Amino acid sequence: MTDYKSTLNLPHTDFAMKANLAQREPKMLQEWGKQDVYGQIRAARKGAEKFVLHDGPPYANGNLHIGHAVNKILKDIIIKAKTLDGFDAPYVPGWDCHGLPIEHNVEKKVGKVGAKVDAKTFRAKARAYAHKQVDGQKADFCRMGVLGEWDDPYLTMNTGTEANIVRSLAKIVENGHLVRGFKPVYWSVVGGSALAEAEVEYQNKTSQSIYVAFDAVDQAATAKRFGEKGYGNISILIWTTTPWTLPSNQAVSLNPDFDYALAQYGDRRLVFAQGLFDSLQEILTEHKLEILSSVGGTELEKMLLDHPFIENRQVPIILGDHVTLDAGTGCVHTAPDHGVDDFNVGKRYGIGTLNYVDANGLYRDQVPVFAGQHVYKVDQPIIDLLSEKGQLLHHKPFEHSYPHCWRTKTPLIYRATPQWFISMSKEGLLDAAKDAVSSVQWIPDWGKARIESMLDASPDWCISRQRTWGVPLCLIVDKQTQTLHPNMPMLMEKAAQAIEKDGIDAWYELDIATLVGAEDADKYEKVTDTLDVWFDSGVTHFTVLKQREELSFPADLYLEGSDQHRGWFQSSLKTSIAANGVAPYKQVLTHGFTVDEHGKKMSKSIGNTISPQDVMKTLGADVLRLWVASADFSAEMSVSDSILKRAADSYRRIRNTMRFLLSNLNGFEPKSHSVPFDEMLALDQWAVVTTAKLQNEIRHHYNAYEPHLIYQKLHNFCVNEMGGFYLDIIKDRQYTCKTDGLPRRSAQTALNHIIEAMLRWITPILSFTADEVWQVLPAKPDGSVFAAKWYELPAGVDSFGDVFWQNILEVKAAVNKALESQRKELGVGQSLACEVTLFCDDKIAEQLTKLGDELRFALIVSGANVQPMSEQGHATDLEGLRVLIEKSSAAKCERCWHFRDDVGSVSAHPTICGRCVDNIDGEGEVRLHA
Repeated sequence: MTDYKSTLNLPHTDFAMKANLAQREPKMLQEWGKQDVYGQIRAARKGAEKFVLHDGPPYANGNLHIGHAVNKILKDIIIKAKTLDGFDAPYVPGWDCHGLPIEHNVEKKVGKVGAKVDAKTFRAKARAYAHKQVDGQKADFCRMGVLGEWDDPYLTMNTGTEANIVRSLAKIVENGHLVRGFKPVYWSVVGGSALAEAEVEYQNKTSQSIYVAFDAVDQAATAKRFGEKGYGNISILIWTTTPWTLPSNQAVSLNPDFDYALAQYGDRRLVFAQGLFDSLQEILTEHKLEILSSVGGTELEKMLLDHPFIENRQVPIILGDHVTLDAGTGCVHTAPDHGVDDFNVGKRYGIGTLNYVDANGLYRDQVPVFAGQHVYKVDQPIIDLLSEKGQLLHHKPFEHSYPHCWRTKTPLIYRATPQWFISMSKEGLLDAAKDAVSSVQWIPDWGKARIESMLDASPDWCISRQRTWGVPLCLIVDKQTQTLHPNMPMLMEKAAQAIEKDGIDAWYELDIATLVGAEDADKYEKVTDTLDVWFDSGVTHFTVLKQREELSFPADLYLEGSDQHRGWFQSSLKTSIAANGVAPYKQVLTHGFTVDEHGKKMSKSIGNTISPQDVMKTLGADVLRLWVASADFSAEMSVSDSILKRAADSYRRIRNTMRFLLSNLNGFEPKSHSVPFDEMLALDQWAVVTTAKLQNEIRHHYNAYEPHLIYQKLHNFCVNEMGGFYLDIIKDRQYTCKTDGLPRRSAQTALNHIIEAMLRWITPILSFTADEVWQVLPAKPDGSVFAAKWYELPAGVDSFGDVFWQNILEVKAAVNKALESQRKELGVGQSLACEVTLFCDDKIAEQLTKLGDELRFALIVSGANVQPMSEQGHATDLEGLRVLIEKSSAAKCERCWHFRDDVGSVSAHPTICGRCVDNIDGEGEVRLHA
């Protein structure tokens, strides 16, 4: 008996069936390093048009989380896609290296500056700590398959970068945007420093809601203003949720446009905004509240009140538009030290600040009653004192959203301190920034409204910090007036040169006489404040984009999380406008945050966090990358173990499809075996044209930053057009036709075109797998897949057209469904054991008859007969088609497994059919269509 196995074209490839990504990927990374893959890419694109995605620096502290993975992988996908487009798209990763969290971690190890360690030693320890953190995060980013200049990233703590940060500030100073002010700013009592708006996040906090009576000093005069109605002491009623600020109270603010009621409340009289009567009646329940009379707010201006617990302090009633009827009493306790509105209205009345609270949140010695106590702990003692003095009318704890330090996660206070600000109004910076927003493409488009709303609420930017580990402002001021030296930009350049050489310690070691001259040395002093770290990262458009030859300004794209509209996007925009007059970016792309499968925020306490390191150790980086690509990042991105498992299943489908393509290219040499498009079989032409159409769509989606649509179309292509149709049909032709005959070489030509194109589609997303495929391509390409361009598919129109094959696909699906439902009844194990009769309407019949006898190959049955529509057979899901399925009575061909009447018709081959004999001993069968 003849063994026909050796006559078949059995599939074979070195591309492994089992991915083993977690084990294989690290070895591939080592090879990329040895081959200098990133250098190959740069060399291949040298002189090409640039595309610059500027990396927003993550903070050099702690392990990477899933959000970091999303951010870096999205950037890598875009960079690799732009490289495929032919752009020179360098990627320079960076890190934000100064600031409070690093300082805190170093303090835990070596102690506070001045207590256990000197400032210079502390800064050296902080620099070493940051380097260690960078190295750890860098290793994880590389493990994700992200390519870039990892050997030369930008670090904000590099001495050259630190010097250029100073130069950036000098330019802003030169343009007149820097001002010194004494005003309330967000203050971290834990960090002992001022914070900018971008460093503030909101978390729930329990505060004390209190209603306090401020008694009128001149009771008779006050009663007279209200028409001398009622009886008892007259008090102005205020409401506050920050009892700790009451020692700093210097006034009570009313709105000049409101009417203020005098109301009887037990044996006392209260004054409040008449518009809040109903809400106050629900809150003040001890007595009935009855309105006696009312006057306009202006009638009460400058009336004096007794402070509720500080003896011999009288405070005036003042007027301000910031007073609203949203809540409270319409009478606002005013402490200029602890609120921007309070500060501004106090300034109009000549009321200054008291500076009662020190940098650590303690009341200073001169504070009455509560000297030495901490603002976090004084609320209850103040409430008790108010109650004791009979001035507390209502008290209730309540939970609300409250500003916290995004680094220390502790509640903030407003505290008036002398600070340096980038003024948003002095030189029209805010208006210029708003105008620049329109010149930028915001993706998604709601990003434009978000940045505009952030700018609308943008106060002057406090850029000074009272820290050790940070870039010094390098300002020199007059000791008496605290005004800047008249030659400040020039002196800052001198300081920058010293920092460039010796680092930020140079500023503190510089003798002021070397800067301003010996004759002026006693007149001036150096400012020792450090810069807000948002300034460090905000000016990377100068310190990185303008300094690196491979980059350019403005950047083509900034890409970060949606929180950066109030952070890096905004600080970069403001500093670039202040220094350059233009936005630092042409496009801004925003991605959402990661949440679990139920939409809950990731939290260690809940236990729903996903570690990217764990994912890579178990499933591999390519599965992590595929999940990132599959999620619509314009909204929140759900991730969980089950979601990642689905991504792994999709990965296997894509990998298996590519493996099938490669395994059936065994023995194919593209240069010598490729069939011209016009000579290919119609089905193969359709496969190539379909691939070309999809490639155009995929390229569009890459350029539109829509990887989730690429994922969907790639997966559907593998499942439907390829796995469910084309590859299923051509198996017979691939395995059984003559090795070098047209039917097989035509299919192999199509498969080669498809794998070459598909490989490039996946390269930005499944980078490790793409490199694996690249190594086993029949074309045996040189260099790296990451330096390749899009594959150029042959142009042409398939013989029957896409609509025809789409109809065949639908018919095949309907027949398959009928076969599945009747296979058990017929007692057959595979579709080739069946013959089908298709009862069709004229439209379907016209399509099917074009394939002639090759219809059976398209339907993967041993016989297919087309008949006019009748009531015979079984109805299908396809209108106009009924199917009769019968078990074939013919013999089974041992070689091709088709059931044919001509099996054994050639005596030399008694167990195989006629076409198999022809494929072995003859010229090979003729196929025209399928």
